[in-house]
Amino acid sequence: MRVLLVLDHPYTLASARNIPHQRSFTAAVAAAAMRGAGAAGHEVDLIDLAADRFQPAMTREDLAAWRQADVVDPQVRDYQSRLLAAEHLVFAFPVWWEAMPAATKGFLDRVLTKGVVFDEVSGAKGNPFRNLMPHLGGVTVLSIMTTPDKAYRWWFRDPLTKILFKGTFAKIGIRNLTWVNYDSVTRREAADRDRMLRETESRFAGLKPRA
Repeated sequence: MRVLLVLDHPYTLASARNIPHQRSFTAAVAAAAMRGAGAAGHEVDLIDLAADRFQPAMTREDLAAWRQADVVDPQVRDYQSRLLAAEHLVFAFPVWWEAMPAATKGFLDRVLTKGVVFDEVSGAKGNPFRNLMPHLGGVTVLSIMTTPDKAYRWWFRDPLTKILFKGTFAKIGIRNLTWVNYDSVTRREAADRDRMLRETESRFAGLKPRA
């Protein structure tokens, strides 16, 4: 199965190693997911947004092309071809101000082009959006935050899943949506974080293709 992992952290995947002042738990989670999926024989493709210097803001030229089911940025076109080939999509990012960082939101804005990744059917009854990603069977979000999980779900009402799931992929028509939340990470002991990484690796080692 082709697994596309989109990592959004300024330190890039290189910060997965546990080196003080050069480390990111987000990158460590992404690396664990890649190890697990690779060990299971899945083909893993990494989009490291920071390493690629991806620009999240849609430009005037981007929007004009978007309205014509086209893109002007070769990087966006490359991302689209890799997304269209993917059978499972994974996002890994830290939660800042209770939502995803700008590059992840920019990935949604610039890469999910109408007429390329999804379509909108005029006059349709109910949901007018149609999925144009024939291979994509599911989306998993790996979010890393300092906020306690219960506070995020019940006080803040988990805005990231409203954006990524209800407002984006479920709307397009993807039904297999999984949220894995790594909460209160700065208050956890090293042994607890190590356990979370092992569980991540096991989770992706058990990832099953769409039936």
